[in-house]
Amino acid sequence: MSSTPADGSDEAAAARSGSRLARSAGVIGLATMSSRVLGLVREQVLAYFFGAGNAMDAFIIAFRIPNLLRDLFAEGAMSAAFVPAFTRQLTLNGKPRAWQLGNHVTNGLLLVTIPLVILGILFAEPLVRLYAADYAAEPGKLEDTILLTRIMLPFLTVVAVASVLMGMLNALRHFFVPALAPAMFNVGTILCVVTLGGVMVGLGLPPIAAAAFGTLVGGLGQVVLQWPLLRREGFRYQRGLDFSDPDLRRVAVLMGPAIVGLAAVQVNLFVNSVLATGEGTGAVSWLSYAFRLMYLPIGLFGVSIATAAIPGISAHAARGDFAEMRRAVSRGLRMMLMLNVPATFGLVALAAPIVTLVFERGQFTASDTAATAAALVCYAPGLIGYSAVKLVSPAFYALQDSRTPVIVSVLTMVLNVVLNVALVNVMGYRGLALGTAMAALFNAGVLFWWLGVRLNGLDGPRTATAVAKIVAASAAMALAAWAVEGAVQRALPGGGTLTRAGSVGSAIAAGFVVLAACAHLLRIDEFAEARRLVLARFRR
Repeated sequence: MSSTPADGSDEAAAARSGSRLARSAGVIGLATMSSRVLGLVREQVLAYFFGAGNAMDAFIIAFRIPNLLRDLFAEGAMSAAFVPAFTRQLTLNGKPRAWQLGNHVTNGLLLVTIPLVILGILFAEPLVRLYAADYAAEPGKLEDTILLTRIMLPFLTVVAVASVLMGMLNALRHFFVPALAPAMFNVGTILCVVTLGGVMVGLGLPPIAAAAFGTLVGGLGQVVLQWPLLRREGFRYQRGLDFSDPDLRRVAVLMGPAIVGLAAVQVNLFVNSVLATGEGTGAVSWLSYAFRLMYLPIGLFGVSIATAAIPGISAHAARGDFAEMRRAVSRGLRMMLMLNVPATFGLVALAAPIVTLVFERGQFTASDTAATAAALVCYAPGLIGYSAVKLVSPAFYALQDSRTPVIVSVLTMVLNVVLNVALVNVMGYRGLALGTAMAALFNAGVLFWWLGVRLNGLDGPRTATAVAKIVAASAAMALAAWAVEGAVQRALPGGGTLTRAGSVGSAIAAGFVVLAACAHLLRIDEFAEARRLVLARFRR
């Protein structure tokens, strides 16, 4: 008799937890959508002014160098190590102790990143030559890349500070402002590109330098946007660094193996950069534009759900409540798949129309559209892998296990390098996109399998059933979207922006209707939850 109320209580608790996760993900999704839309506008502005030529190639490689440690300081290992530790202090000891840890981590990052920036500026030329030696074949291209690298290197320090603020706010269950912060990065770049191009020429700099300065302005904007809310919570910045702080040392210990994982990531980026720069003018830009389009749903669906789920997962781990942790991870995974699998199918079905609508104007030509769309089709399967890793990797850190993600990252690095070297000889630059996507899926699959072993399962049968249903519904959706886009494109006269928008919009609407119908017929519970979330947002 006593088991029935307990089961009902568990189900009610699970429902409440799922509802909180959905609401939090919705808040993050709204802010992230704003940021990603601005990010898309940023890419449109860059494409309009610079297309996919030498200047844009130079900017992408130059930004990649100060961005070397971004995964460590922004959305990767540092956040995965810091947020669980900060949450633990909030849960067990309250805000004062948590603020102390936040200050120690901030000052530690400043101590590390400022010397790295100085060294990077001094040795920018050999760094650039490592990544893009083939740029020397184009007059001025290598020199411009070196200049842009030196301008953007301080972004390292800025994004490190912004990431600590973001981690503290997320642990305090403030999701909207941190998710909106990257929008400031996009706004800064857009404003500088639009207004400072002529100023750069007057100063004897290439016009693309305006985008480099915009990167710094946008990075500072991320800090400025988050600071007031954190102050209202009671945080005050204090100088000083106590290396004996056990929690700081715990974060450092968790980050130590992650540096090995980071090195694996950078090997991938290095190999991809060398291979891409060897594919001729435009290849680096085509891959970058395609990846940005893929990253829109990653940021909207993958990061938002993961960010909402991680504090709860970390709290369950801190209490040793592994049953609830297992439920939270499984719930987050199913919601993520419900959103990202249809997005993947949609990107494949509508790659060319989407690239045409978004980028084809100004210096971005029809040939650039075809090349970028081909890369997008190859990148699209990686959307699922990238999004899933953002959920599962922090779960290992919450379990005080930083070795497993590193081991899997190294294995993924080896696979990625092998695939890219092999595929680039067969498919050209498109092989780099496909190899990267396959490696991302491998990374996510192995991590989830391993986590399932640690937690004695992740609702495997339920998840497998959900995946089968979601894939079937997504395939039907993609076929409908592809057919409608072609029909509308043939029916509407001309090829202007309105025609493109009409065909793509009609295709997306038709695809969603088919997806909803299939979800109803197949009884996909996750779709109903996502629908309730969207309707709740509109009611507000």
